[in-house]
Amino acid sequence: MPDEKKRSSNDQRSDALNPTSRDSSTNANNRSNQMNPNNPAYRSSRKGRK
Repeated sequence: MPDEKKRSSNDQRSDALNPTSRDSSTNANNRSNQMNPNNPAYRSSRKGRK
């Protein structure tokens, strides 16, 4: 694939912030899980904190 353009960090950021992007919904779901005390990701995201 030599004709394929390389993606810059700005392209990745655009994908993550675009509300219709799969990356955006994945990031939002992960954040929601980490902020929900009833979710196991809540405790695992806070290991080592008091």
